[in-house]
Amino acid sequence: MAATRAYLDYNASAPLIAEARAAMVAALDAANPSSVHTEGRAARRLIEDARRDVARLVNARPEHVVFTSGATEAASTLLTPDWQMGRGAVGMSHLYVSEADHPCVLGGGRFPAAQVTRIGVDENGIADLDALTRALAADDKVDGLPLVAIHAANNETGVIQPVDRIAEIVKAAGGVLVIDAVQAAGRISIDMSGPYADYLILSSHKIGGPKGVGAIVAQSDLMMPKPLINGGGQEKGHRAGTENLPGIAGFGAAAQAALAGLDDMEAIMRHRDAIEAIVRELVPDAEIFGAAAPRLANTTFFAIPGIKAETAQIAFDLAGVALSAGSACSSGKVGPSHVLKAMGHGDSLGALRVSIGRATGAAEIEAFRAALADTVARRADKERAA
Repeated sequence: MAATRAYLDYNASAPLIAEARAAMVAALDAANPSSVHTEGRAARRLIEDARRDVARLVNARPEHVVFTSGATEAASTLLTPDWQMGRGAVGMSHLYVSEADHPCVLGGGRFPAAQVTRIGVDENGIADLDALTRALAADDKVDGLPLVAIHAANNETGVIQPVDRIAEIVKAAGGVLVIDAVQAAGRISIDMSGPYADYLILSSHKIGGPKGVGAIVAQSDLMMPKPLINGGGQEKGHRAGTENLPGIAGFGAAAQAALAGLDDMEAIMRHRDAIEAIVRELVPDAEIFGAAAPRLANTTFFAIPGIKAETAQIAFDLAGVALSAGSACSSGKVGPSHVLKAMGHGDSLGALRVSIGRATGAAEIEAFRAALADTVARRADKERAA
């Protein structure tokens, strides 16, 4: 067992940064932000400051940010046939998602299964834009608007979708676009002031904030989904319940740091490239999925032929290296990655995901090299014994 550990699983959850921890501690004793007295108004200022910082991360307006308990709640809120424009009802007739989406989107939210269509992806994980165009053209729109939901960057492969082109297709079809930006935020520049998307889904703990808080970011609050959680008038009636003030404060601090750290992505990419060079050196027959497509600077997803991903993950863990065998939301389940299956690797034994961040350095990379070398040696011993 390794004496020290290397954490290479930022896509599952980035370590809590010091700024977020400090903001959370400062907010722990705050009053109810819905109270109108001095203490309540001070608590409200903490929330509005965080709302401003989250909005700045994606160049949106603060009043268009709705805090939730996380990305899954945000997805479940947005993926509904029932929307509102003022006091009037607006219907979404059908939901279109990508085969490689995160399970919280792939499941369709509050749409009946018969009203959900899955759009395929190519061998690199890029959505089939021709298929999306055809599907939207065939949507009769009699019962409402078509709703499209897709990830900006894949949580397993790191592959970045052509969101600008997707937005053009959806707008031309008169549809509404929801972008799951959970993995993309803080790693690539996102600008909600232009024709990027109608709604974004964000998660605090992917950018170094606390778990249990996320956000919906709208380009405009003219039309919003019917609330998932009803009760008081918090978040302008879009999400009831007393706000998670420490979580929101930590989220705001993490968003501020993530925006300031966008320039760090070049250095992070160099670390990722060094990791991939090690993989190619030690495992010449390894496959790095999505390598031919634009990817996040921090993510690599590779398979070691002849070794199940779960087996390799355990070996890495025993060697003191934390990484994932696919998504953290599904890595405990038996079976191949649905992302790999969508990309045409249905018989794959799975893959290992290395995802890094600003704290990743030479020590973590060398720990990865040592663990991979040991895994490869075990594979060679097994082949010789066969």
